[in-house]
Amino acid sequence: MSDPGKSLERQKLSKTLKPHWVWAIALGSSIGWASFVMPATWMGQAGPLGVILGLTIGAFLMAVIAISYGVLIKNYPVSGGEFAYAFIGLSRIHAYISGWFLTLGYICIVALNATAFSLMLKFIFPSFIEQVKIYEVAGWEVFLTEIIIATILIFVFAFLNIKGSGLSGRLQFIFVSILLLGVITVTVLMTSSPDTSFSNLSPAFAPEVGAMAAIMTMVAIAPFAYVGFDNVPQAAEEFKFSSKKALTLIMLAIFCAAGIYSLMIVATGVAAPWQEISGANYLWGTGTVVEEVIGTGGLIILATALTMGIFTGLNGFLISASRVLFAMGRGKVLPSAFAKLHSKHNTPYLAILFAAVVAIIAPFFGRNVLGWVVDMSSVGVSIAYFYTTYTAFNLLKWNENDSSFDPNIHVASAWKKVVAGLGMVSSLGFLALLLIPGSPAVLGIESLVALIIWVVLGFIFYIIRRKELGKYTRDELAYLILGKEKFHLKKEGDDK
Repeated sequence: MSDPGKSLERQKLSKTLKPHWVWAIALGSSIGWASFVMPATWMGQAGPLGVILGLTIGAFLMAVIAISYGVLIKNYPVSGGEFAYAFIGLSRIHAYISGWFLTLGYICIVALNATAFSLMLKFIFPSFIEQVKIYEVAGWEVFLTEIIIATILIFVFAFLNIKGSGLSGRLQFIFVSILLLGVITVTVLMTSSPDTSFSNLSPAFAPEVGAMAAIMTMVAIAPFAYVGFDNVPQAAEEFKFSSKKALTLIMLAIFCAAGIYSLMIVATGVAAPWQEISGANYLWGTGTVVEEVIGTGGLIILATALTMGIFTGLNGFLISASRVLFAMGRGKVLPSAFAKLHSKHNTPYLAILFAAVVAIIAPFFGRNVLGWVVDMSSVGVSIAYFYTTYTAFNLLKWNENDSSFDPNIHVASAWKKVVAGLGMVSSLGFLALLLIPGSPAVLGIESLVALIIWVVLGFIFYIIRRKELGKYTRDELAYLILGKEKFHLKKEGDDK
């Protein structure tokens, strides 16, 4: 293709995002609702120290993977993230696979955050939420009230996203600031109360599991616990600053997230012997013990922090889901309508609306079913991590004297190449923990069924789109996806 700019139209997003907004997108998306809702459940699986050590080790493994993200964002600051990276390193087919899994995972996390808001309200105002029961799915009662609340919430954030990434980024920073203040306040009040004791955190590990198995159980959920830092590459095209800063922002977000997870485990566990808390089957364990120890005021602070966590998750993953859809539409993997931009705000409004509508459908299936799908999406996220680290490994060379070094494509850095290799191993390790029978974190049968269904649907949709996608050469797709007229990390025709 001699001049792709004249024969193909490539939509471009506006550069509006500031560094602290991007950091807030990464941190707020990584935290979401889980750090406030899951401590009691996680302690039951691994014990307090098991959770803290497992998630801290998981943070370091995520940091290893993040090095590869930093390399690729710096050199390819385009929307689509792992979708684009899989195209660079492998082929259009692998780009489609990566985008397909990411889209589902991101949209389901949007829906899960919206239902988490209803869950919080059910804890605080049960008589208000538990009205007009529609049906029951997998043991979960579905109420019309909570569906209405989730629908309104999702559409509010869809509207804000359509108004522009600058507005979304500014709000994200405000939400994260309130969240951090709430977490620190609750932790200080809980640990300094005369009614609590650090001795309640003993035993450190779940006795029936064992220390190593407990830690590995939590390490395995790291892709779920920290999914959100990978929202940064989705928004890379909209950076209003040098893409070189992306890695620093990601690292800060990952380790801030690990700190917040640890603080909430401590704040929950000091209230009473942790085995009593985890075994009490509370609707919201952390909320219950905080209210018992520091009263309604403490619960209000915690609920405010949780609300901010939900809002940051909704906002961050709606940005990411829509940008992946936008990139896939621009790259001809999905219908081009997904790449259409708003005439005034220059945002991918159809992609945003599509993600919002699918997210609204999900709560009708009940939170348990939605949870199975989100668990399954951990596999997709791990696959996306592998694509990223694999591409970075190929892009990086030991030095400029490497016989295959091409200054137009490659980057010389021996230590980053080693780290990218370790990232590949980590990604495969996460997949093994999730898929190998007998693993302490293997997916349940329901999640495996959801995974198989999504794979089959993806295969069917690819067959439908294959003819249209095959009309474009690799150079043409490189222009549409990457903004480059030529890209030959793989030879032309390898992905036909």
